[in-house]
Amino acid sequence: MPQDHDSTTADDSGVRVIKKYPNRRLYDSATSTYITLAQVKEMVIAGERVRVRDAKTSEDLTRSILLQIILEEEAGGAPMFSEAALANIIRFYGHTMQGFMGAYLERNVAAFSEMQSRMQDQAKSFSPEAWAQYMKLPANPMGAVQEQMQEQMKKQTEQMLEMFGLKR
Repeated sequence: MPQDHDSTTADDSGVRVIKKYPNRRLYDSATSTYITLAQVKEMVIAGERVRVRDAKTSEDLTRSILLQIILEEEAGGAPMFSEAALANIIRFYGHTMQGFMGAYLERNVAAFSEMQSRMQDQAKSFSPEAWAQYMKLPANPMGAVQEQMQEQMKKQTEQMLEMFGLKR
């Protein structure tokens, strides 16, 4: 088992520290065990904050590990990003508004996550009778909220792309 030079299991902000060794293995300092990329993904899904550091240099590798997880997910079946969306994201690299695009995406994903969380919280309070009534409705009200949000995000994105001379 690797020697934990700084014996750190979490940094000062409560972030779980994962060390990446030259053999490409990931070592969870909190459990003193080797873990897989899938386990890092599970931690992220569970809402745990993780920080991946190179075991020798302490370089922060978190972004590259998260991107690797996304790449595997995108290649594994039902991708989240269309080719057009990926092409548009690529076009912003090196563009003067690159930082703005990142912040824009971050805000919209956070808003979407918040909406999803609220919907899940509301759904937990439904009784079986309420669910039965909900299922009898001709149109799903939650679906309508999602559609409105998607339409709003689509309009905002189109406006932003037009502002920078980029069109679909």
